[in-house]
Amino acid sequence: MSNAQILVVEDEAIVARNIQMELRSMGYAVPAIAASGEEALQRAAEMHPDLVLMDISLKGAMDGVETTERMQERFDVPVVYLTACADECTLQRAKKTGPFGYLLKPYEERELQTTIEIALHKHKTEVTQREMQQWLAAMLRCIGDAVIAADARGCISMLNPAAEAMTGWSQEEALGKDLLDVVPVVNPETRAPLANPATRALREGKVSGLEEGSLLLAKDGKEIPVEGSIAPIYDEHGSFSGFVAVLRDGAARRHAEETVCQNTRSFLSTKYFQEPP
Repeated sequence: MSNAQILVVEDEAIVARNIQMELRSMGYAVPAIAASGEEALQRAAEMHPDLVLMDISLKGAMDGVETTERMQERFDVPVVYLTACADECTLQRAKKTGPFGYLLKPYEERELQTTIEIALHKHKTEVTQREMQQWLAAMLRCIGDAVIAADARGCISMLNPAAEAMTGWSQEEALGKDLLDVVPVVNPETRAPLANPATRALREGKVSGLEEGSLLLAKDGKEIPVEGSIAPIYDEHGSFSGFVAVLRDGAARRHAEETVCQNTRSFLSTKYFQEPP
């Protein structure tokens, strides 16, 4: 049983008290009740609830739908509508606010508890996913290699900054475009397009490397020798959901390796192979 803190927004005092007692009997904390949208926003700012039970018909200038809209602009809190409003127009307005539940009065106590628990779990999952996405985005921004993601159709869904610099495409420009349009790779001698590594990666179900000598034709006209690999991505059910490619500038890598080798040879010859005085 959850011990979550819930804000009840209900303008009928007797109904609000009954809801408060029901919730407390379920193990939830209900430190405040609000009778209007304005009061609900104030209470939410003070108590930072884990969930809001929102009636739609409220006293004051704002109804429950508008109050929810304002609340979502200011707070990251799930809202469950608990209302007697069942008309289609109200339902459509409420749906646009993305509620975590919509219960009609009268309701069963077990139904209310189930809706609350599902809403709390769903919100917790969404918060975790957002945090993971933010962490992943920060990590990808810091990676020196170009990272490019495409969906199951082969359409671009993400470019990290290194990929934008290499391809000459901004992420905004590339989104939704075909992978091979953004990352055209050709044979440096014949200029013929090389075999699509995504096709091989999907066919074999594993990471597939680019052909040796691959040349990337960037949007700005640059021709970049590239190395790297592409891998198919599968969801938790084992269904194919897209690709991720990691590319690096082959010329830059070879230059760095040659520089290291030259410096190493110079250091060794100076330190260990000088003629004795």
